[in-house]
Amino acid sequence: MIPKPERIFARDSEWEALSAFVERVGPRPRPRLGVVSGRRRQGKTFLVESLARKTGGFYFGATEGTPTESLNLFAAALARYMGASAPFRFATWDEAIGQLFAVSAERRALMVIDEFPYLSKASPALPSIIQQAVDRAVFDEVPASLLLCGSAMSVMGRLLAGNAPLRGRASMELAIRPFDYRLAAQYWGITDPQLAVKVHAVTGGTPAYLPLANDDRPDGLEDFDDWVRRTVLSPLTPLFKEARYLLEEEAEVRDSAMYKSVLAAVATGNGTRGGIASYVGRKASDIGHHLNVLEDSDLLRREVDVFRSSRSVYRVCEPLIHFYEVVMRPQWGPLESGRAEFVWQDGQASFSDQVLGPHFEEMCRQFHLLEFEVLGELPGEIGAGTVVDPVRHEQIQIDVAVFAPAMRGERKRVLSLGEVKWGKVMGHRHVARLRRARDLLDAKGFDVRDAKLVCYGGAGFEAGLAQESDVLAIGLDQLYG
Repeated sequence: MIPKPERIFARDSEWEALSAFVERVGPRPRPRLGVVSGRRRQGKTFLVESLARKTGGFYFGATEGTPTESLNLFAAALARYMGASAPFRFATWDEAIGQLFAVSAERRALMVIDEFPYLSKASPALPSIIQQAVDRAVFDEVPASLLLCGSAMSVMGRLLAGNAPLRGRASMELAIRPFDYRLAAQYWGITDPQLAVKVHAVTGGTPAYLPLANDDRPDGLEDFDDWVRRTVLSPLTPLFKEARYLLEEEAEVRDSAMYKSVLAAVATGNGTRGGIASYVGRKASDIGHHLNVLEDSDLLRREVDVFRSSRSVYRVCEPLIHFYEVVMRPQWGPLESGRAEFVWQDGQASFSDQVLGPHFEEMCRQFHLLEFEVLGELPGEIGAGTVVDPVRHEQIQIDVAVFAPAMRGERKRVLSLGEVKWGKVMGHRHVARLRRARDLLDAKGFDVRDAKLVCYGGAGFEAGLAQESDVLAIGLDQLYG
């Protein structure tokens, strides 16, 4: 494997995949096409540019521009890479891509085009041109190697989908995701689990948010409130407007006001399609396109109720956007005037109820992707859902439901049912509610004979809570390993 630069934090599996793409050699010379996607600020450019430098490859970072300007900038970059005394002149992208493949084959070098959506937006035929170049290279056994990278998730997601020109041509499709909550804590240098949860609820696992906060880390739990005021709520830091930019950078977003309203609806607890429509003042049928675009952009996620597949809710994927919609957007005027202290004092209750609580629930679901052995076997589906109690005329919310991998012809086997509380001590009444839910699911045909009852607590547990063999109490120390 190509040695990973020391300055790259974590990303071992991603670097391994990229290295394998570069080093893969088959019995016959063949072109290789890879697609790397990821929202901005995840370190995607850092990775692929480092890879190009390490291997003596070519890197071109596209910018928004006209077709002619973009082509000229590409030609100039390729000429510099080749050491030409004068810029290349390409009349069309057909010529440019043909030359790119020829250079890659001659030098056995990796070619990287970053922010590809800018180029395809200006020149929509470009994916088809690359497809034709790949097909010619396959026929002629040309060992060219090309990576297409981009941050516009909706555009990148369609490059290899359906009837897209490049479908079936790529040998690698890599998504660069935010750090999980444990890696994020290590990256920020936070060892206090309670503080780590709070910071993650604001910034998530996006690596670039640390430098956007001017490398300002909270100095202990007691410093968290001041840290929020002097970083994300301060107009003096680049992090202040980042959440607004994330939506604007998506190529498919036209009426940004409507998309912002949809995100605000979900962030403030209106997660159903009907609830979102009511919040924004539209019919449910009128917001389908907006929901699809936000899903394709990886800003919203639709989650199906694991017990009733006909019901689903939407959740905001990006913690910073969630924080912005709940705390910042309603008070944007005072924030721009430098009144962060007033805004944060007024918004702390909303942060706790609408941001921190739901975020902690999501972290507890992610926990089972990091710690398989807790339940004794590899989990299959992990989600949330509602169990209806027809006798007591109530609904029991299950915050974390873990299932075994599905087996055809067998009942759906439940590994655990869990309830999450961030700011309340968990006790026997929570276990009793989970036990009731387990009995109801048994009656509905679920296999619950081995199901554990799990309490996930951010504020601790009553004494003796986990004395029974079917009850687990998972606190912050366990969440952070």
